[in-house]
Amino acid sequence: MVIVTTEVLIDAPLEHCFDLARDIEVHTQTVWKHTKERAIEGTTKGMISGGEFVTFQATHFLIRQKLKSQIVSYNRPFYFVDEMVKGAFKSLRHEHTFEEQQGKTLMKDTLTFEAPFGIIGWITERVILKRYMKRFLEHRNHQLKLFAEGRG
Repeated sequence: MVIVTTEVLIDAPLEHCFDLARDIEVHTQTVWKHTKERAIEGTTKGMISGGEFVTFQATHFLIRQKLKSQIVSYNRPFYFVDEMVKGAFKSLRHEHTFEEQQGKTLMKDTLTFEAPFGIIGWITERVILKRYMKRFLEHRNHQLKLFAEGRG
């Protein structure tokens, strides 16, 4: 199991950042263009909330994949947690936390995941996936920052 953490300070109100982070259409606009990520089932437009599901389809490592997640914990505007219900990982949990800091928002992500395939998955997690997932989150968070600050 691998844990990836990121954080970014956004010059925008807490509630605005929280709502952008759970907006499905904003999500698909802020991830890497080459993944062609899109929502195909569940909540596919607008803001996802507690208990709701979304299935994203994207291409990673030249393989088209589907990832179905559910919002398993939700406390607007401070945090929400999505967990993979079905997908390529053995397990995946993404915690989104938001803190107000002097009129700005500190957005933190904690992504915990485990690859399938035993020892091969364990090696892949550490050699490839940890860095890939961190870069993916950092890119998405930078794009979300631009959106929130009116520069996206």
